[in-house]
Amino acid sequence: MIPFVNLQKQRDFYKNEFLEAEKEVLDSGCFIGGPQVDNLEKELVDYIGLPDLQAISCGSGTDAITIALMALGLKPGDEVIVPDFTFIAPAECVALLGGTPRFADINNQTLQIDPESVRSLITDRTVGIIGVDLFGQCAPFEELRRISDKHGLWLLEDAAQAYGAKCGNQTACTLGDISITSFYPTKPLGCYGDGGAMFTRDSQLAEKMRMLANHGSKGHYNHEILGLNSRLDAFQAAILRVKLRHLKDELTVRRENARKYDDFFSLPDFIKKVCGVNPQFIEQTNESTYAQYTLLLEKRDKFIEILKSQGIPYCIHYPNTLSQQKCFREMVGEETQPITPNAQKATKQALSLPVCAFSDVEEIITRLKAASCACI
Repeated sequence: MIPFVNLQKQRDFYKNEFLEAEKEVLDSGCFIGGPQVDNLEKELVDYIGLPDLQAISCGSGTDAITIALMALGLKPGDEVIVPDFTFIAPAECVALLGGTPRFADINNQTLQIDPESVRSLITDRTVGIIGVDLFGQCAPFEELRRISDKHGLWLLEDAAQAYGAKCGNQTACTLGDISITSFYPTKPLGCYGDGGAMFTRDSQLAEKMRMLANHGSKGHYNHEILGLNSRLDAFQAAILRVKLRHLKDELTVRRENARKYDDFFSLPDFIKKVCGVNPQFIEQTNESTYAQYTLLLEKRDKFIEILKSQGIPYCIHYPNTLSQQKCFREMVGEETQPITPNAQKATKQALSLPVCAFSDVEEIITRLKAASCACI
């Protein structure tokens, strides 16, 4: 069976580097914070290439959103605009802090948050916008920045799937007042547990987020604000430092894998004709990390039958819009459900194929071609 994300093959490829990094941590006796974490934060910034950027590591991508929202001053009753088609974390973190998520529709080709929908949701209680770099492509942050500046809102970039992506001459993790990423194992840059990071060029926000991630403390037993226990451990930092050294090469392979899929699905073959296949549209000025290679399918069930017949793995991201989830449906109220037709359509059409640097994409395409020939 072909794995969706081949972490075992990746691990085997870098095995000696991982063993050396793990031994270094064990020999140091420093397991929380310390030189591994400090060096990782510096290397994350060096990779992006903005010397005034600061990276603050934490326990997970979800923690990163929570800490960012706390640093931005989110209060109970504040409204934050989030896309309706994404993972739950952005809206969940807003709600857990007492805020109200307002759900925006998406562009039906890029699958990113729709600026026009964002504009329609702004009220006198709106304090911020969260743009999500879905599936590794940057959200339309240039337009989102114009909206946020006009209305005096903060802008948070959820780049959980997009560390290493590009948006014109800008880089993911630099597009918001605060940007976050996740190091969940299946991300393009993932550790072997949970982990995350926050990025900002605002030194005051950076200092506050460091405190928030460490029980609101600058030093031992000196707690200036209420915070969390959200610290990246040294083992995860060491793993990430190894993977970061190879990230540029892995992203090159991911993009080449995506190109191979693009070429295949551009052909007028049986699968495209019967299933109505349209890959996620990537803006010409963007470079996606291809956290997933995502298709929109007019007949998704038919395509799934073909995949199963050929032993090809797939994932559905995401089967429900956020506003349709029970927790938010009850919060928003049945009578005031948002109007997000593109997001709802995406939940019925989106499907992702393996694309990581260690996936055998040529074998997958060979099997798809065989299925096409068999059906003609």
